[in-house]
Order: sequence, then C-alpha cells, then structure tokens
Amino acid sequence: MRDPLSALSDAFTSFLFGKVETTRLPVRTSTGQAQAVYLPTAAPGLGDSGVIIGREVYSGKGYIYDPFQLYGQQLPAPHWLVLGESGNGKSALEKTYVLRQLRFRDRQVVVLDAQGEDGVGEWNLIAQELGITPIRLDPTAALNGGIRLNPLDPSITTTGQLALLRTIIEVAMGHGLDERSGFALKVAHAYVTATNTDRQPVLIDIVEQLRHPKPESAEAMNVDIDDVRAWGLDVALVLDRLVDGDLRGMFDGPTTVGIDLDAPLIVFDLSHIDRNSIAMPILMAIVGVWLEHTWIRPDRKKRIFLVEEAWHIINSPFVAQLFQRLLKFGRRLGLSFVAVVHHLSDVVDGAAAKEAAAILKMASTRTIYAQKSDEARATGRVIGLPRWAVEIIPTLTPGIAVWDVNGNVQVVKHLITEAERPLVFTDRAMTEGSTDDLLPEDIRAAELEAEQRAARIEHQQRMNESSESTVA
Repeated sequence: MRDPLSALSDAFTSFLFGKVETTRLPVRTSTGQAQAVYLPTAAPGLGDSGVIIGREVYSGKGYIYDPFQLYGQQLPAPHWLVLGESGNGKSALEKTYVLRQLRFRDRQVVVLDAQGEDGVGEWNLIAQELGITPIRLDPTAALNGGIRLNPLDPSITTTGQLALLRTIIEVAMGHGLDERSGFALKVAHAYVTATNTDRQPVLIDIVEQLRHPKPESAEAMNVDIDDVRAWGLDVALVLDRLVDGDLRGMFDGPTTVGIDLDAPLIVFDLSHIDRNSIAMPILMAIVGVWLEHTWIRPDRKKRIFLVEEAWHIINSPFVAQLFQRLLKFGRRLGLSFVAVVHHLSDVVDGAAAKEAAAILKMASTRTIYAQKSDEARATGRVIGLPRWAVEIIPTLTPGIAVWDVNGNVQVVKHLITEAERPLVFTDRAMTEGSTDDLLPEDIRAAELEAEQRAARIEHQQRMNESSESTVA
C-alpha cells in the first residue's frame, strides 16, 4: 500500500502540472521479435574470411564470399551459378573474383574462355598480366603447329579414354551409341592401346582400326568380320571429322609439349570456335575429361573451374552427364565449378533438362544480375528466391546483383579497384556494357537511385508480409 503522504504529493503535483508519466518496467523479448520495430533490417553476412566481393546494399557493410571457407558449414557444395543479361557486370565479377582468389597460394584456376574479339579471348589481358600463355584452340592454327589435346593421352586412364571417345561420338551424333557400335569402338580402342607402345596412340589409329578391324575382334564375340566393320562405320565417320574434317588439327595428334598444368591460371581460349556449332560441346567434353584426368589431383590445392557460356555444357545431355560426374568427383578434391549463363531458360528448357536440374541443384551459390520481369519470375521459381528478391531483379543496375548463398539472400554491389579496372573493362562496350565512358558522379548517382529503389521495394514487401502474418 502506498504511503498516504506520497499519494497526496502526487495528486497535488498532478493538479498543478498535469498528469505525471509513470515509470514503465523493462520488457524482455527476443531479437527476432524486436526486429519488427525496424523492418528494413539487413541479413547477417557470410563471415570475414575469404574474398572481398563488394558491399551489401542495405547495410553498407563489406560482403565477403569464399566457397572453400564456407563449405561444410554454410554451404553443402562449393559450386556457383552466375546469371544475368549481357552488360550488367557478370564478366567483371568473374575476373576480379579470380584475381582475388589467386592471392591465396593454394588456389588454382582453369577458365574456358568462349568469348573474345580482335583474335584473342576475353581473358587474354589477365593472362598477360600474370605471365600466362593461353591455350588457344584454333583449327586453323593447329594445322601450323598450334595447340593439340590428345583424347588418347597416356595420362588419361584407358577407361577414361573410352568414356571420352563415346561422349565425343554421342554429342556429334545427337543420340547414344547402340550396343553394336559401342562394341566396335571398344575392340578398336583395346587393339590400338595394346599395339602402340612406342608412341602416343592418336585418333587416326582408332579410325583405321574401325575401318579395317582385325579378325580376332570378330572371333572374340563369334561374329563375322564384316558385321564388326559395319557396326563401326558410323563411329569412324564421326571421328574422321576430328582427323580430316572441320575440327582437324586440335585433337588428332600427341598432346602439345609445354602445357603448364601447375600454373596458377590456365586459360583455354575457345574464342575461335563457332559457339553455335556442334564443335563447342565436343570441345567442352574433351577439355572436361582431359582436365579430370590430368589436372584434378589430391594435392590439397583448392581449384576453380570457370566456364563461360556454360549453356553449351548443360544443354547437351551427354556433356552434362560428364560434367555432373566431374562436379561430384571434384568436390572431394577441392573443386569449385563456376557456370556463367545468360538465361536460366537456356538450360531448363533445353534438351538436357534432367541433367541441368541436377547440376543446378549442386550449385549452392546463385548470383543473379538484372533480368526482364518474366525471366526474373521464372528464375525465382526454379531456384526458390523470396518474392522481394524477384521483384528487385528487373530494377538492378550494372554491378548490383542478388546473391543467394544457400538461402542467405542479399543484394550486393560489386566493387572494382583502380588496379583491376584496366584488366576488367576492355573495349567491349557493345557487348559487355563497360562503364568506363560514364563519369564517377553519374555512376554513383545511378547506384544510389538503384539502392533506394531496391530498399523501397524490400521495405514494402516486408511490411506486406508482416501485415499478412498479423492478420493470420
């Protein structure tokens, strides 16, 4: 019971000065409940160990990402998918990411460079800066002493060689080998590897053996020699394209001496190959298997395999299966696969939809640059983005992207240093949207406008979600 004198004093004070506010007791609550007071809160970061990407748009804090540091704790797989239309910063992100990863001594990177101009690939400047000579696969140059990769290189196991030959043939034919053609290929390969002990076997040896099989090949299965020859005829015609057709010179001889697989950066320059021809997936298959058997080794190095125009891989069922195996195998040996794709529809609506879904599922990190509204909604459905992120994607300006790292979704502004800028932005203003022609104040004004617009969208979205939750 209150003291009568205190009650009388409070009443008199209230009469003279108005009602006196009472002291409220402290309220105990959780941070999850208290954050509703300040709706536009930023998601937690990914830690402070790894490669600096830029800054998180809403909080302004630094954004650090490294699949090798996050693997096993926040990431179930170290693979990464980068999406977005040309001119929004995918190329700049890839290049600065690789340059920053190479600051670590235990990192090694292979790049399949499918774009370029002026006779060189897009990664040529970075390779020169690091003192690296790109492995330029060019049918014309190969005939004059250029680079060759031998599918029958002794460094590849006999099982790997046969699997590679099958993949090449299936990609070129557009369907799988039947049992009879597969048998003809197997006996031809077995004979060539057994008899060529003083030199590297080459594709012409396989072609000649398919055209003129030995009697013992038929006797092994108790079939006629003419049948074995007929079974292998289509296979021989496909391989002949690599020996005497439009792809001759690159794979029909011993592997070029001097390819340094211990260099920190290995660039396969595919810019001289028609990206829309059957040659590209064949090249992807050969390079993929060749790397699997010669590059990925249990030496505790962390390796990054970056593929531009990756839909050439994922859109072919046979090549997609090959790379799917590579991803599963490489994860145990410290391999991070980075696939760069313009549109997700190029992949999920293609001929290898099943294989594409499996590869996308293994990519625990997804970075999405600006896309049109319809494409953004389709992307959001496939990879499971929250609604507020899907609505932001069409409004993003170059250099800003939505990052989804195993469910941790943030909007990130990629930052480029002055030292990196000459290597990242070349004269590809028409193809990759270089920002070199813009004044710094124009760039910053565009960034601020995009950030404010994105913040308004997210704030409104979270307000709506909060209202729906309250009503429920």
